[in-house]
Amino acid sequence: MASIEKRGDSYRIKVSCGYKANGQQVTQKMTWTPDPKMTEKQIEKELQRQAILFEEECKHGQIVSAIKFEAFAEEWFEDYGKLNLKSTTYTRQRQLTKRVYAAIGHIRLDKLTTREIQKFINSLAKDGVNEHTGKPLSRKTMIHYLSFISTIIDYAIKMDMLSDNPCRRVTIPKGSKKERKILTIEETEEFFNLLKTAPLKYRAFFTLDIYSGMRRGEMLGLEWKDIDFQTGVIHIQRTSNYTKTNGIYTDTTKTESSVRFVKVPMEVIDVLLLYKEEQDEERIKLGSKWHDTDRLFVKYDGQPMNPQTPYGWLKEFCEKNDFPFYGIHQFRHLHTSLLIGAGIDPTTVSGILGHSQVSTTLNLYSHMFRENQIKACDAVANALSFTSKDNPETKNPHHANDTESYK
Repeated sequence: MASIEKRGDSYRIKVSCGYKANGQQVTQKMTWTPDPKMTEKQIEKELQRQAILFEEECKHGQIVSAIKFEAFAEEWFEDYGKLNLKSTTYTRQRQLTKRVYAAIGHIRLDKLTTREIQKFINSLAKDGVNEHTGKPLSRKTMIHYLSFISTIIDYAIKMDMLSDNPCRRVTIPKGSKKERKILTIEETEEFFNLLKTAPLKYRAFFTLDIYSGMRRGEMLGLEWKDIDFQTGVIHIQRTSNYTKTNGIYTDTTKTESSVRFVKVPMEVIDVLLLYKEEQDEERIKLGSKWHDTDRLFVKYDGQPMNPQTPYGWLKEFCEKNDFPFYGIHQFRHLHTSLLIGAGIDPTTVSGILGHSQVSTTLNLYSHMFRENQIKACDAVANALSFTSKDNPETKNPHHANDTESYK
């Protein structure tokens, strides 16, 4: 509701427009001066009309504080991001600001248009933007940039500073979709053979990774008490991560659905038991210098392993053995492809992977499910092939006479 204050021959109209990210109230003011020829009744009527019009303008975001995108984004980081985001997410969002601020940081929130944002996103699709490869940024990275901008604007809307998010009308350039590479069954068998020559710690890590489909942070967050050695059931309930600011730290899982139980074959448990015996021997050997964290995968002194260590070791191991290197996350994809290939339904696959929604699983692995549907169709056709063996009419691939049989 607008408030009106008489100031000499004019009137000041003030409207509350919500709050900034730091909790400070945002108000907008305007001054209206009536025509000296107007009567008191006319002034009162027009004054009420001006107040209503001004209030409507404020509600529709046409009048907001002159805060620029970069300044408001910094308020968001300070007053929302630090309090609500995981450290890894906060760090990733911070990394996006360099390009975003350079492109649109100087623009006022109320002046930021779909066109300006679209121009920025399009610029990411140009050759040379990726400083490492000289190529455009991937479509997935472009989505991350747009999502960050949209998050800031949505927060401004929540604070009643804007009424519309121009990001909703921005189109992400198609770009080239990066092919997801995973090991074949033959390559996986060869990899297991190579692991027999590897240190027991890494043999245990990658054997468990392939058979469980866990994320790297979940693997590194595992503690010995999470494993039931009798049943082969493992309780996933924490992650181990690293940021430059925090170093190695323990965190909750990615989503609530990521807290879950997975079952692995007893062959995997046997490898873990051998590794535990080795670790126990190291603990006794180091004595008081050993850091008792109960973690499976640790440094030489028992402290949690750096998340980059398995990646670096695997890369060197693959190069040494002239074996394809597709990163660590590909083992999660391999595990998923084996589940889908075995005919496991999407809901179950989603639960095993710890996705918050089945739609996430379907979106990420849609091509695999499609391939499985084709196999299922072929399986039905093959199973029922006996129906056409003694019926020459069904040999016509176009079934031109089908309608005749119903006459």
